[in-house]
Amino acid sequence: MKTKFTILLLTPVFLLFSFTMQGGIDEVIGALKTGSVSELSKYIEDNVEITLPDKSDNYSKAQSVLVLKDFFSNSGVKSFDVKHKGDGPSGQFCVGTLVTKNGNYRTNVFMKVKGNKQIMKEIRFQSVE
Repeated sequence: MKTKFTILLLTPVFLLFSFTMQGGIDEVIGALKTGSVSELSKYIEDNVEITLPDKSDNYSKAQSVLVLKDFFSNSGVKSFDVKHKGDGPSGQFCVGTLVTKNGNYRTNVFMKVKGNKQIMKEIRFQSVE
């Protein structure tokens, strides 16, 4: 009886924890769909690797916000189409296509757990021809 009660008590906690951890990648996907750098910046690590078609580097959080804002405004983000998302050994990831007025970009996002929050460690944009 104690075992059943413990399982019933802990199950909602585990479910809540799993949804909280999943929320990070879902929020990043939502930010990509709208081209919202301010929303995306909530999940950017102190240092993040950004790969763009013409450059790739490791940026501080402040620099990465400027780089992404410039890229999104110059590209004219229309939408983001998720192809695949899931959990990897060190965190969550997402693969999709960023649709812009200047063309489409295959986009990879890699998240990791820091404390009890998902943070973006790397984002890549590759032109799709």
